[in-house]
Amino acid sequence: MERFAQLISQLDQTTKTSVRLSALVSYFQEADEQDILWAVALFTGRRPKRPMTTKQLRAWAGEVAGLPSWLFEESYHIVGDLAETIALILPPPDGSSTRSLTEWIHELIELRSKEEEVQKSWVLGAWKSLDASQRFVFNKLLTGGFRIGVSQKMMTKALAQYLQVDEASIAHRLMGNWDPQKTSFDELLRSEDHGDDQSKPYPFYLAYPLETEPEDLGDPSDWQAEWKWDGIRGQVIVRGGAVYVWSRGEELVTDKYPEYASFFDSLPDGTVIDGEILAYDGEPLNFQVLQTRVGRKSVSKKTLSEAPVVLMAYDLLEVDGRDIRHLPMSERRVLLEKLVNSATNDALRLSPLVNFNSWEALTALREESRSRKSEGIMLKRKDSPYRVGRKRGDWWKWKIDPLTIDAVMIYAMRGHGRRANLYTDYTFAVWDGEELIPFTKAYSGLTDAEFRKVDAFVKKNTVERFGPVRSVKAELVFEIAFEGIAKSSRHKSGVALRFPRMKRWRQDKPASEANTIDDLNALLEQYG
Repeated sequence: MERFAQLISQLDQTTKTSVRLSALVSYFQEADEQDILWAVALFTGRRPKRPMTTKQLRAWAGEVAGLPSWLFEESYHIVGDLAETIALILPPPDGSSTRSLTEWIHELIELRSKEEEVQKSWVLGAWKSLDASQRFVFNKLLTGGFRIGVSQKMMTKALAQYLQVDEASIAHRLMGNWDPQKTSFDELLRSEDHGDDQSKPYPFYLAYPLETEPEDLGDPSDWQAEWKWDGIRGQVIVRGGAVYVWSRGEELVTDKYPEYASFFDSLPDGTVIDGEILAYDGEPLNFQVLQTRVGRKSVSKKTLSEAPVVLMAYDLLEVDGRDIRHLPMSERRVLLEKLVNSATNDALRLSPLVNFNSWEALTALREESRSRKSEGIMLKRKDSPYRVGRKRGDWWKWKIDPLTIDAVMIYAMRGHGRRANLYTDYTFAVWDGEELIPFTKAYSGLTDAEFRKVDAFVKKNTVERFGPVRSVKAELVFEIAFEGIAKSSRHKSGVALRFPRMKRWRQDKPASEANTIDDLNALLEQYG
């Protein structure tokens, strides 16, 4: 545990990729391989379930530190991280521990079946035997909030350097539903044979936003254009007589999309398709429709009827059990078209190509994106292989400009982490006659200097307090940008926005000139 805590401290003290990468490689070279396995699991989101609630941890920590609950909560709000707050308020340890990271995690897992008093005794004993840095890591394990800022790409690169193996191979081995309690380091990362895991997906190839004019990409005939669909990226796998559905976040979501079970009869065994899980009923539906299925443990007949989905296929990664990612995009596209057309399955659709002969023509077509329920254009070089992760050069996403509306800030809350002392989370409203109707929240888009100025305004112009929320004088106007708009029965305004953020602070505009609910409804009618 001591060596792992040192690693976390090293990672937390720098934002330099090279330094973080070096720290990871050094840890892999020095640590026990079972500890490495758990470290990889933690960094890739495979944390053990916490055996107790954060409410219990707060109470126990406050009791040990001799702090009343209100003072603990105030401290937590300022620090912004529960694990760090607990580590800071606890008295110095009166012992030490030589237990490894693996031993601590195994004990933590076994604790789930114990009574609360046993759990409390074990946690308090651990706090007494760990120094401040180890307590922080231990508390992260307890709270389940293990986010240290190590990307999957960095983890893959570090493991590839340590094992002297190609990065793409490591990335593929880390995919799928592996469990650190049921596999060994060798089985996961050294073994060449992963055929026993029929459900294992391929690492996703991700596009960068287009940052230049499309003309800078060269000859348009070298490129393939498609609509950028507003759904959930996924891979559908047909192997070993079963169908598996994976989201881009490496979540196995087969049960959430029973429509795809029919692919077992429509597609040959040994098929892997990359595409968009898309709400669709004769035409693409708004993303909010798809959201009604996200997060549900089971999908009812009513939901299946109200939010039908298709797989909008745009790439083919495996044919007859053969990995074809090395083939050029143009060749994979031909094979994909043949496969989808022969499947004759209503739940499987081919993402159409956008035909163009000049960048000027494609620019004009891109303006039709919203009318096609698309976010813009995807550009893929015809001779490109299917790579691993986010790479520049071959795949670009050329999104349309966001929708915008000018709104008045009416409520504010403090942020978290480094913004815990500033009011940075705001609620915005538009006019309905003489009344301001709240319609969205946003907490990103301003500079640090602007956030400080708004924070000063909030503190000087608070009208009422509702717990952590302050209502303020309706004076500040912000231009709110968003990707989409949909009807919502859960909001007083009747609308819900997709990815709202502050585009700019309209210091040139009085609150009386902000937009109205009629303006929002006009956008809803046009783009909803």
